Amino acid sequence: MMKYLSLLFLGLLLVNCAKDEISKDKMSNDLEIQEYLEQNNLTATKTSSGLYYIIEREGTGAKPTSNNSVRVAYKGYFTNKSVFDQSTAAGISFPLNGVIKGWTEGITYFKVGGAGKLLIPASLGYGNSSYKGIPGGSVLIFDIELLEITK
Repeated sequence: MMKYLSLLFLGLLLVNCAKDEISKDKMSNDLEIQEYLEQNNLTATKTSSGLYYIIEREGTGAKPTSNNSVRVAYKGYFTNKSVFDQSTAAGISFPLNGVIKGWTEGITYFKVGGAGKLLIPASLGYGNSSYKGIPGGSVLIFDIELLEITK
């Protein structure tokens, strides 16, 4: 019986350590985003998920829902301004429910014709896993222009 209690205690300890590590990562990402905003004299809205967004041009069209497909022109970069990806001016089309959580949530704040920034903590991006040259735990910033809702 004592052996099982010891294993249970060890398991709970490991789970709590993993949760603490995730909390530290979120806090670190949040501080990194806040420093970026301050250094670049930007004001953003923070959502309950930890996503920050900035509407730079309001747009006049409809806002998509997370179930829509959209066409977006974008540039993705890190807080050091190093670009890791970008579309052409014509943009790319995709279903919002098929991309990272930061885009699924963030693009719904834009109207068609609108533009701005998404500042995405790792928990809403690729987490602690590296992906196509993006190091795990990275804050991602995207300049976004919502060109159209395709369906």
